Amino acid sequence: MKNIIIYTAITIGLMSIQVSCKEEKTSAPPAEMKPMMMHSMETVEIKKSNPKVELKLPGELIPDQETALFAKIPGYVKKINADIGSYVSAGQVLMVLEAPEIQSQAANAKARWQAQEAIYVATKSNYDRMYRANETKGAIAKDALDQITARKLSDQAQVNAAKSAYREVQDINQYLVIRAPFSGIITERNVDLGAYVGPNGGAPLMVIQNTSKLRLSLSVPEANVQYLQTGDTISFRISAIPEKNFKATISRKSGSLDVKLRSEKIEADFINHSRELKPFMIAESVIPLQNREATFFIPRSALVESNMGIYIIRNEGGKTKFVPVKKGRILNDMIEVFGELSEGDKIIKKGNEEILEGVNIK
Repeated sequence: MKNIIIYTAITIGLMSIQVSCKEEKTSAPPAEMKPMMMHSMETVEIKKSNPKVELKLPGELIPDQETALFAKIPGYVKKINADIGSYVSAGQVLMVLEAPEIQSQAANAKARWQAQEAIYVATKSNYDRMYRANETKGAIAKDALDQITARKLSDQAQVNAAKSAYREVQDINQYLVIRAPFSGIITERNVDLGAYVGPNGGAPLMVIQNTSKLRLSLSVPEANVQYLQTGDTISFRISAIPEKNFKATISRKSGSLDVKLRSEKIEADFINHSRELKPFMIAESVIPLQNREATFFIPRSALVESNMGIYIIRNEGGKTKFVPVKKGRILNDMIEVFGELSEGDKIIKKGNEEILEGVNIK
């Protein structure tokens, strides 16, 4: 009985202690909230500059002049004076054709011309005699003199017509001789001796190219065409000759953009004295792009591209401020931007979408 009383007393004591602790815990004042920390962001000061930005573009070397030679009249190849790889001069005879019917026509036309000349000579002699006899008054009737005059003029016209017909055949006969239209190299020959050729199309007799001057053809993207001017120098390399660097001068700009590529075609002339470079080689060109005035170049990490647009984050009064910009040229780890910016502005060096506008900057 004594033990039971002691156990009950201990239990009641423990319960009272628990109740007092619980009340003490409930009545304790709440802990104070700590203030939010400021974001630590690295900023950079922007300044205007005007560096030369290199634009790398693939291009193609094309001959300054290229012509495919065809036969104007039907004939047979009689003589060939040049072959693939031959260097020829302007006006040099490359090939001679043979057309017997043309030669026969020329002979007939010449014979008719000579016959008409003989008739005219006889008529003119009669006219001269009658004209001299007419010096004696009444010796020659006026009607007879008019008739001989008209006949002389008619025969003279017949001579001129026969002469023109002969020259026309002679001009056609000249088409049997194929000459080089300009100095260059023969890059293609598609006929052999005795082959029948004509003006009905097909493969050309020969192809001649002027390789002493080559054109570097490039397609410049729309965003970069404003930086290129006629007379600018372009450096380029050829994969077949990697140890050498070549230079060409911009000579022509198309003045319009390609509808599909949205680029402007430009051509730069290269004087190929050593003929080391060949037409239709692929060139890797480097074009220096420089603006007319200084602009802002910022670290590429500072540019933010999101669904909200393209912008940078400026430190404005110790808080973040979004500034919309447009992209320009790229120079290594820097990028050109255009927007409402001023020299001395400080921007966040590493911008991202997680940074909100109006946040305090430490």
